[in-house]
Amino acid sequence: MDREKALGIVESKIKGPRFQHTLGVVETAIKLAEKYGADKEQAEIAAIFHDYAKLMPISELKNFLIAAQEDERLLLYHPELWHGPAAAYILKKEFAIENEDILNAIRFHTTGRANMSLLEKIIYLADYIEPGRNFPGVVETRKLAKIDLDQAVYKAISNTISFLVEKKAAIYPDTFEAYNFFILNKN
Repeated sequence: MDREKALGIVESKIKGPRFQHTLGVVETAIKLAEKYGADKEQAEIAAIFHDYAKLMPISELKNFLIAAQEDERLLLYHPELWHGPAAAYILKKEFAIENEDILNAIRFHTTGRANMSLLEKIIYLADYIEPGRNFPGVVETRKLAKIDLDQAVYKAISNTISFLVEKKAAIYPDTFEAYNFFILNKN
């Protein structure tokens, strides 16, 4: 699927600030793909569709997770985590996107997971550091992204865990597993 067609599909679902965020993620993902040797077209498609299901009603997202036979633990956590897996399912069913790396990059862009692929790391990080983001730790993470992809992803995951702990919010197990993976595989 070409860029303009994909952007048109996504813009029909998400408009305004959410679409502007998507454009920022796309440009950031392309830059990261170029820097770290990932497939730029795959990064672009994954970035364009990463928030495709973001604005869907929670009941629809839940139905997609059940239909996709996603990890049932997801339903116990905040619905903010549901749009990635739901979007991956929709893209496979409705748009015949079969590339598992693209689908997994979309699926895990909010939680991360242990042993992420290069593309998964790029989409996770692009979503976190795109130019429209402004929160504590993002500037440092952007700087790290120019030097070391793994260190930047690790920093983003660490910041996310710290933020959730401070809010006394539940943390999805995949996020802890991603953090532990980076700690255990530092060298």
